[in-house]
Amino acid sequence: MAGRSDACALKREGPSGGGAVKIDMVSGSLWRKILMFSLPLIASGVLQQSFNSVDVAVVGRYCGNDALAAVGSNGVIISLIINLFVGIAVGANVVVSRYIGQKDAESIRRSVATVGVLALASGVALTLTGVCVARPILEAIDTPEGVLPLATVYLRLFFLGMPFMMAYNFGSAILRSLGDTRRPFYALIVGGVVNTLLNLLLVLVFDMSVAGVAIATVTAQFVSAAIVVVILVREADPFRLDLRALRVHRVQLRKILQIGVPAGLQGVVFSVSNVFVVGNINLFGATASAGSAAALIFEMYCYFVISAFAQAAVAFTSANYGAGHAGRCNRVFAICMALSVVASGVLNVALVWWKEPMVSLFTTEPGAMCYAYERMTYVLLFQFVASSYEIAGACMRGLGYSMTPTVFTVVGTCVLRIIWVHTVTADATDFGLLMSVYPLSWCVTGSCVLIAYYVVRKRAYRIIVR
Repeated sequence: MAGRSDACALKREGPSGGGAVKIDMVSGSLWRKILMFSLPLIASGVLQQSFNSVDVAVVGRYCGNDALAAVGSNGVIISLIINLFVGIAVGANVVVSRYIGQKDAESIRRSVATVGVLALASGVALTLTGVCVARPILEAIDTPEGVLPLATVYLRLFFLGMPFMMAYNFGSAILRSLGDTRRPFYALIVGGVVNTLLNLLLVLVFDMSVAGVAIATVTAQFVSAAIVVVILVREADPFRLDLRALRVHRVQLRKILQIGVPAGLQGVVFSVSNVFVVGNINLFGATASAGSAAALIFEMYCYFVISAFAQAAVAFTSANYGAGHAGRCNRVFAICMALSVVASGVLNVALVWWKEPMVSLFTTEPGAMCYAYERMTYVLLFQFVASSYEIAGACMRGLGYSMTPTVFTVVGTCVLRIIWVHTVTADATDFGLLMSVYPLSWCVTGSCVLIAYYVVRKRAYRIIVR
């Protein structure tokens, strides 16, 4: 009992008197706290994406169309390989948040130690995998011949930074379970400055092109990861990362994987389906690849708005479910859904409205710009619909049901998109028709996951009653 009381006290006070960065998720106003939790996450996502966006902007403006396509075409491959492990980080967030709700200090200690091992192991595995399969995967998605050598260089260098990316993501997951989203954001600010300065130095001064922007990104990831690790090493018990006590605890590992692996598989499913779509985009040529890469940047920025509220839904739902507050779980869903739809919808419309100056930041080639405009009109304008399955799926994971949204996502997204590119757009003659599969799949997946959420939460709440 003493350990549980300690955990509760630490949750209120924070390390070294730093309680100002913590959020108590199981009491008080939900609207204000969800916003306080989500806004730094949105900013963090924008900054993390900016590592790649600055790469795209620099090579697009100073290195030409092939370099732009080389960097941009790697996005879906990077997502495909790392999403499984990022999903496992979601599992860590859910598990630690629930232990906080239950005031179980010893289980928190074991979870933190287990997460440390997972971060190290997954980072090394991703580096080895990425370096080995870079060129074969790029060839499999029909990367244009003139782009392939540059794309391979960028991808292999990028994967050298995977241990740092995993350290940052897993470390941030632990801090998010505390309600702390600000310090990971501050770490990314430093990394973003490093990335931008190195990009300009290595490309403009040393003329390193694609290799230069990749090296800049890896260096920035190292800086951000180092800051987060230092924060965790200096945290108060039981949240402190003790590097000498790192080990895998079976119970905590099982719980993290039960939540995290399905969440990661969902991300992998999205990436797999996008690989097929990108394969069709590449059939339109390097100009279409470059334009699509430029437009995709804005989709990623908008997605981080949805993702931030989804992460808030996971953290707040798991903490309140652990504390036995079913009513607050319902309010978390309603608030996160409303905020996600409104915020992402407004941003979608604004970016499409100002598409010409926005796209010109990344490319001034007329053909590429036309493809970017078309993708933004067909895809970006309707991206807010994705809130339906992201928020509902996040709440289900917070309740401990992680496989259900994954199954519906496989059918509604991956299967539908693969069928679409092999039938409706197999002849690769209508770019707009190819892009329309995105809003269609969002609507189908969202409808299924929302229905599943209302069924699942009734079942989950019976456990609280018992």
